[in-house]
Order: sequence, then C-alpha cells, then structure tokens
Amino acid sequence: MAAVNYGAELIGRRAVVTGAASGIGAACAKALAAHGVWTACADIVSPDQTVAKIEADAGRSIPITCDVSSEEDVLALFARVRQRIGRLDFLVHCAGVIHEKPLLETETKDFDRVMNINLRGTFLVGREGIRAMQPAGGRVILIASDLGYLGRETFSPYVASKHGVMGLMRSWAKEFAPQTLVNAICPGPIDTAMLSSDQMTEEWRQKEMDIPLARFGAPEDIADMAVFLTTDSSRFITGQGMNVNGGSVMP
Repeated sequence: MAAVNYGAELIGRRAVVTGAASGIGAACAKALAAHGVWTACADIVSPDQTVAKIEADAGRSIPITCDVSSEEDVLALFARVRQRIGRLDFLVHCAGVIHEKPLLETETKDFDRVMNINLRGTFLVGREGIRAMQPAGGRVILIASDLGYLGRETFSPYVASKHGVMGLMRSWAKEFAPQTLVNAICPGPIDTAMLSSDQMTEEWRQKEMDIPLARFGAPEDIADMAVFLTTDSSRFITGQGMNVNGGSVMP
C-alpha cells in the first residue's frame, strides 16, 4: 500500500502511540515515523520490535512499557516522554481489548477488565496527553469501533466501552478547541490478533466479513487515516468518528 507523501510537514514532530507492540498501534507508530515523527511507542508488553523496525528504517523512536488502566503507569509514561522527547504534538491511543461472551455468562470481572482498559485507559491517556500538549495544543486520535454504532450480541462490555470512547472524544473536542483537534477512528474488521480464533468465534469472524468490501482491512488502512488526522489537511476536522470500515457502517 502506497502511503501519501506529506512532504516535510511532519518531520520533527513528536507523538505517543499506545498499543504499539502489534496490530493497529504498531502500524500507526511505523507510519508516523516514516513521515519523520519522533514516536514514543507504549504498550503493556514490550514494543521493542516496533521500535527496532522504526530505527532500521532510519526513524526515531523509544519504547515504553505501560498499562493504560494504571494511573501510575500513565503518569510515568508521560513523565518519560517529557524527559526523552520534550513537547508532544500528537497522541494516537490504540490500546484496547475485545471480549466476546453472552451477557448471562459475563462476570463482573469481565466487564471491569474491558472498561478499565478501553474506557478508563482512554480517559487516563487522553487526559495526560492533552495536558502534555498545553498550551500550544495538538492532535488526539482515539480508536473506537464500528460496533460502537452497530451494537452486537455477546459483545456488550466492548460495545459499551467504545460508545464511551466516542463520548470522551466529542467532549474533549469541544473542551479543547481550537488549539487541540480530537477525533476517533472507527475501524471495521481489521486483520489483527484481536480477530484471531483465540479472541473470537469462527461464527463472528465470518459475520465480520459480511460487509460491502467483503474483506478484512489491514492495520495500515487505519494508520493511513491516523497520519492524515495529524496533518494540516485535516485542519477543519474535530469531534468526528472517521469510519474506516469497508462499508460496515454508513451513518
């Protein structure tokens, strides 16, 4: 997939990307770095492989281990970012989990885990990322989901968490305009470990394919949108859910 050339616009800018060890987060980190952005790659597991790939391609990056549901970890993440790369221009928050289980089999601990990572994590990372951008402002990009629009049986904690992400995004877009633009990307089915047989039943993998483009997207499809949202080409876009979903949702 050929990336859009934004010239020198992004060279030297600074970003934090969460969930950067794999999947959408890794693709976003690599895409930003390819445009000259100095990228802090954060994940609950080591993002060293992503950083090694960025550095092998002559990019600048640092790895940071962080549990986004932990306030202590998130505060430490942004403290290290301040020490190592200075100011912050962009935040791309991709860390998240999915959960498939019928409601009547869903335990409180299942609900709490999804909410702690997907919603509390977004609140913590978003709050500290926006704080780090003050007073100049920047760009915040959150990862929501097409299921936040559609709903889906046996996915209620996940769907609720992604509704919540959209609510945070819209509120922050109003609160921090015009200096900071806040948007979300709402992926459809993306070919990552989240759609593996370890995470979802084969029945639901097949259901994900029942969209107009009749295929899973690639992490790079989301990364291309994330990069666009950091550029001046997106200067009049805030408070929006960008639907990169192969036609699964047509609002």
